[in-house]
Amino acid sequence: MPERAVVITRPRAQAGALAQAVGALGRRAVVLPLLEIAPLDDTSILRAVLAELPSYALVAFVSPNAVDAAFAHLPGWPPGVPVGVVGEGSRAALARHGVTAENTTIHCPPEPSASDSEHLLASLDLSAFAGRRVLIVRGESGRELMADTLRAAGAQVDTVAAYRRSVPVLDDALAAELSALLAGPNDWIITSSEALRGLADLVRKLDPETGMDRLHQQHLIVPHARIAETARALGCSSITLTGSGDARLLAAIQSQE
Repeated sequence: MPERAVVITRPRAQAGALAQAVGALGRRAVVLPLLEIAPLDDTSILRAVLAELPSYALVAFVSPNAVDAAFAHLPGWPPGVPVGVVGEGSRAALARHGVTAENTTIHCPPEPSASDSEHLLASLDLSAFAGRRVLIVRGESGRELMADTLRAAGAQVDTVAAYRRSVPVLDDALAAELSALLAGPNDWIITSSEALRGLADLVRKLDPETGMDRLHQQHLIVPHARIAETARALGCSSITLTGSGDARLLAAIQSQE
């Protein structure tokens, strides 16, 4: 029987360190990106907005991808501009670019198990942003909750796209790899509801009759309750909810041994 794999579905650029950590646990890591992250064709608007960072009372990044895409156009972080992030992954991405709690005010949900826009907003004094500018850096599309809530509190909210994301095309190579992974039960690290929905679509295209049954046999390891809800809506029942951060994902993998 093939060795049970740990399937890492993050975008390829963010999967390497976690794959190495999984390997250090003695497990076989398979990197299968379910979202492809690409730069914008035209970055002129993004660069123009980033040039105005000192005028913002808060700059919120919705994901590590948003952090990395923005810093591709930044020489450094302007002093005195607070940052908001929804989870430990984005905090770690900031640290890679030299932005830490030692040199910048970083707002983040206090509980790693509650890493989302709702809990970031709950951690803020929203009244402090009334009449002030707030910037949200995200992909080409995204949830409107953060922007709507800040606007309702009186903030002047701008949103800017920093990258685009898409589900990979089911070509012959991906079909073969996906079919092999669905042949037996494996542990799948899923860090995005969008990626999970994309996986379900790929599985249905791969095997319209029994593909979803095969997906339901997989064990999903997810960092957020919203992803767990998506998994249950798709009919999955073997789900481990960890909370934010690679350490918790790795602990969940160890618990499967």
